[in-house]
Amino acid sequence: MEWARRTDVCRRGRSVQPQKEQTLGASTIGYRHDMTHEGRALSPREQAAWRGFVAMQAGVRAVLASELQQRFGLSEPDYAVLVELSEGPEEGLRLRDLAGRLRWDKSRLSKQIGRMAARGLVERRGFASDARGAVAVLTKTGRDAITRASPVQSAGVRRWFINPLTPKQLDAIIEISTAVTDNLAPPQPD
Repeated sequence: MEWARRTDVCRRGRSVQPQKEQTLGASTIGYRHDMTHEGRALSPREQAAWRGFVAMQAGVRAVLASELQQRFGLSEPDYAVLVELSEGPEEGLRLRDLAGRLRWDKSRLSKQIGRMAARGLVERRGFASDARGAVAVLTKTGRDAITRASPVQSAGVRRWFINPLTPKQLDAIIEISTAVTDNLAPPQPD
């Protein structure tokens, strides 16, 4: 099976021998052996799926991030914030709502908004109806940045992620990502 052959080759093309014992400092992208008393080790097929996902995601994100940085001076987090704000209401998004959309903690978002505000991409404002809340608002500079970067980002996503897939594979990845995302969502009360 194809997945079995892939487990024996690392990213640099060198052969990797499966380890028989638990190792200290095993990679967080998958354990070669059971690292807890409650779980069990991933099967070779599960390991191939997990490591393939991690390698694919890291590779695609690295290529896209590099292009954003080189061409537009935007980091991947800058772009993520700009996308959410450009798709949100014109009056901006509450920071807590923006953090939820990005799945970031409050501290990370606060620091990111501070860096972006210093560069003129966003503004942090008080929320009109609630003095306790703050809102992030896209500035003209930020809107211009997302307008210029978005077509290039879309072309990169198409080149590095969409084009290598058949329509059937694209449908499968939609189904897979939906299943995993749904599994991550907190249970809804009945």
